[in-house]
Amino acid sequence: MTSGGDAPGMNAAIRGVVRSAVFNNLDVFGVYRGYDGLIEGDIVEMNVRSVARILGRGGTMLKSARSKDFMTKEGRRKALKQLRDLEIDALITIGGNGTFTGAHILHQESGFPVIGVPGTIDNDLYGTDFTIGFDTAVNTVIEAVDKIRDTAISHNRLFFVEVMGRDSGFIALHAGMASGAIAIMLPEVEMSIDELVTVLRKSEQTKKTSSIVIVAEGDANGGAFDVARKVNEQYDEFETRVTVLGHIQRGGVPSANDRVLAGRLGVAAVEGLLQRKADTMAGVINHQVVFTPLEEAITRKAELNADVTRMSRILSI
Repeated sequence: MTSGGDAPGMNAAIRGVVRSAVFNNLDVFGVYRGYDGLIEGDIVEMNVRSVARILGRGGTMLKSARSKDFMTKEGRRKALKQLRDLEIDALITIGGNGTFTGAHILHQESGFPVIGVPGTIDNDLYGTDFTIGFDTAVNTVIEAVDKIRDTAISHNRLFFVEVMGRDSGFIALHAGMASGAIAIMLPEVEMSIDELVTVLRKSEQTKKTSSIVIVAEGDANGGAFDVARKVNEQYDEFETRVTVLGHIQRGGVPSANDRVLAGRLGVAAVEGLLQRKADTMAGVINHQVVFTPLEEAITRKAELNADVTRMSRILSI
């Protein structure tokens, strides 16, 4: 089952689960439309051909949804009945924080075995170095910023580019460093408007004629429009433009890294269930598959690499 916001590589994870299950002589079912589909019994049996030619497709073939009904005990009872009526023994959920919260509660209430596979572009889950979809999203941002830079250089403009991530700055940090942004506004690392203006003035003194500022949507100063307005109140040396990249970061063909990660975690989730693991998330840390209790994955926050943050400031001068 996939749930919550879609992420590039979810189809590769579905493929990994299905083919690993078949390899281990297990029957495998797909749940359409997340927890809503689980409650309504929108469940179909799958086989190796069910997941043919989906490896390179974005989105999720099983569809996704955010279910209000599953947040209620009655909704979870209906979902559990659907699973038991089909004699299903365990559930693999592919998603993020909200998905895993629902899976954890289901297990706590009923003891039903669940394993999570981290699929979210935000990369904000504790217990894995990277989540499925993050690498593709970063590459999407870099491609967009590279094109925006062409216009910035041609017109001597200052661009503020807003990227996704809720209260997580992973996309902003990695995309900003890889695209040569002059500044990166992160929820985890406070940078005041005064500090940002100082950075811009210093760049002007070194004859810089255009600049890109990456703004994470959860930055304390507000979104890119708010940051641009506040900067313009103090600094008007450049013509200013704002671009909000929005949902294009969720779509598109998954990168090689995301396809490999998704395949590994799909297989790991099935093998974890065969080892009687439950209420846990499969992840990869230091290139090794690990399992983290769902409660930790959703309550502890993934932290930015302090060294990457430090180096991004060095490289932006």
